[in-house]
Amino acid sequence: MDEATVLTGVGLRQPHLAYFDQYRPKLGWLEIHSENYFRPHRPAFSTLMRLREDYAISCHGVGLSLGSDEPLDRAHLDKLCTLVKHVEPLFVSDHLSWSRIDGQHFHDLLPLPYTEQALRVFCTNVQQVQDALQRPLLIENPSSYLSFAQGDYHEWDFLAEVHARTGCDLLLDLNNVHVSAFNHDFIASTYLDAIPAHAVKEIHLAGFTVKHTPAGEIWIDTHNQPVSEAVWTLYQQWIDRHGPRHTLIEWDSDLPAPERLLAEAAKAHHRLARHKEAV
Repeated sequence: MDEATVLTGVGLRQPHLAYFDQYRPKLGWLEIHSENYFRPHRPAFSTLMRLREDYAISCHGVGLSLGSDEPLDRAHLDKLCTLVKHVEPLFVSDHLSWSRIDGQHFHDLLPLPYTEQALRVFCTNVQQVQDALQRPLLIENPSSYLSFAQGDYHEWDFLAEVHARTGCDLLLDLNNVHVSAFNHDFIASTYLDAIPAHAVKEIHLAGFTVKHTPAGEIWIDTHNQPVSEAVWTLYQQWIDRHGPRHTLIEWDSDLPAPERLLAEAAKAHHRLARHKEAV
């Protein structure tokens, strides 16, 4: 990736639309949740089309349910294709997860069993989406809190195999790696060493919450905090080793003022700039 073209951005959420539309702060790109813009006649869609004149846009989905062992929701996919045609986004991404069964949709990104059968299903669905979009899809690694008793792969090997079989790219969420490493007692570097770095086109950074339960401590990927120092360290280590990538700050609940969000993005920008000066 050409370092001169690497950008830092933030997740664009509904309460911040008017701010970005009015002030146009200096920033490389904005990431939307695709499903929020499936209705082109709503005011938010018109605002997005104005913003895309000044910012690169990325479409980050939560509804494809790529891990479901049933046909893709063609109506959903058609709406995504229409959105992509209008926006011409920098990236289109979704998750290593599932959220639909027998026509029922869940609001959570549910974990997959990392079995060969689940891998075949997931890859088939990814390939169908890529064929419809006529472009690679970015797949994001999840955060997780429980694991299946049976599995043929570690998560990192499963993700690498999805890339190998479909040619998809990867969205590396470093906060998710950090959270899952604690919850499942593995070393984050084990995960990061196993995934194909050349396939990583985007990095997500976010905050998490520590929850204490009778069974012990668990870390939750809540996206309602600043990026932790431990995740900043992982980020610095990753770009030092593999080079810069388009980087996004996610903050989805307990939203701060836009200026606070932009200050988090500036931290990533400064790290990318220092890396460029060092090489």
